[in-house]
Amino acid sequence: MNDLPYDLLIVGGGINGAGIARDAAGRGLKVLLVEKDDLAAYTSSWSTKLIHGGLRYLEHYEFRLVAESLREREVLLHEPHLRPAWMIRAGLFFYDHLGGRMSLPKSFGVRLTGSPYGAGLKPRFKRGFVYSDARVDDARLVVINAMDARARGAEVCVRTRFVGARREGGSWRADIDENGVRREIRARALVNAAGPWVKDVLDTAVEDPGPASVRHVKGSHIVVPRVHAEPHAYILQNADQRIVFIIPYLDRFSLIGTTDVPVETYGHPSISEDEVVYLLALANAYLQRPLHREDIVWTYSGVRPLYDDGTADPSAITRDYVLKVDALPGPPGPQSAPLLSIFGGKITTFRKLAEHALTHLAPYFPGLKAPWTERATLPGGDIPRGNRGAWIAELQRRYPELSVETMRAIAGRHGSLATQILGNAAAAADLGEDFGAGLTERELQYLVDHEWARSAEDILWRRTKCGLMMDAPRRERVAAWLARARP
Repeated sequence: MNDLPYDLLIVGGGINGAGIARDAAGRGLKVLLVEKDDLAAYTSSWSTKLIHGGLRYLEHYEFRLVAESLREREVLLHEPHLRPAWMIRAGLFFYDHLGGRMSLPKSFGVRLTGSPYGAGLKPRFKRGFVYSDARVDDARLVVINAMDARARGAEVCVRTRFVGARREGGSWRADIDENGVRREIRARALVNAAGPWVKDVLDTAVEDPGPASVRHVKGSHIVVPRVHAEPHAYILQNADQRIVFIIPYLDRFSLIGTTDVPVETYGHPSISEDEVVYLLALANAYLQRPLHREDIVWTYSGVRPLYDDGTADPSAITRDYVLKVDALPGPPGPQSAPLLSIFGGKITTFRKLAEHALTHLAPYFPGLKAPWTERATLPGGDIPRGNRGAWIAELQRRYPELSVETMRAIAGRHGSLATQILGNAAAAADLGEDFGAGLTERELQYLVDHEWARSAEDILWRRTKCGLMMDAPRRERVAAWLARARP
């Protein structure tokens, strides 16, 4: 589109950065995305794994956010302290209707006693409500957005640190460091999608960035053995007016979270003792079989970079995203050197956020192509009729000598791209070393070659989550294989 090396330099390889890179590349812009660690290494891989409208946000009158979240969910699918029943029913009515026509079932009330919906709960809970949301593998969603961006011409660089940038001659000169090798690049516009580090990048690039406008709030989760065999999740209320989810996770486990804790440091968050006590106590207030500390098989924590709206209660701070543009004085145009900074955001609304980001940048790129992502399928998403069960059955028919565990694992992670990994494999031995949990050498090589995986952590805890189902020796075998493959 111009003679500069890049139209957009995007800092941050989380869901917002990857989504914007995909959208921009599909509109014809030349894009470079840099991420100082791995894709989805921070906030974007530590979510509650839900594509949801945010039912609880209705209490804070976040109607625009909930409506947009519900519409985006559709796009991605193609005790005295308890809230009274009338309030929940009213909230669910809005939840059913704010997003327009929906493919998921509408909400309804249920009797929990003697019903599968009451499985695992204490018998004193008699009545509940059922509503529909969707689940997501958050880290994989980031990766497939980056893959689509690359397929459309974007350059994606992991382990590449943004050092700083300055305006010069109507564009940006930026320094980046890739594994100790420093280079300077030029770009027409800079997109600050650095998540918890959004203010750091802003301070680096702009002389007078103004007061801090980001609040760091930590959310932690615990993972325990499956608390019930039914497919539904629970949303539990607490006396502090917060809610916590209990969600079936990876077939064998239940995921419980999240917390809301203001923090000042955000580089390597971890769950605190207070958070463990809080989540166990809340879950045990509802569950028939109490959970104990020794039941916890994994914990994780992430920090949300929320826009500072002045709210004191961390749970009430807006979850809506805010986009801020800083540009050179004068009418917007190709020589304005804009900087777009992103505050907040959530997994569910990443596509719309990216679309809005390009709307903000459009005045600086005359002739920018129209929005396109609403009807576009992400890589691997074009399985026949959208039926994953049927697709797994089809793979078993094509590869009868391979195990069901392997088919389910690869199909679940890669969708229609599973055949690129399986290739012409006629027997299990053709997939190379078997590391367990459905992870084989063939898939490891694919993750390195096509998905920017560089370490055992990248693979075991982000690309696959197999680390949760492996013992230490198996995880060490994966690390040893990577050391051989990437000396």
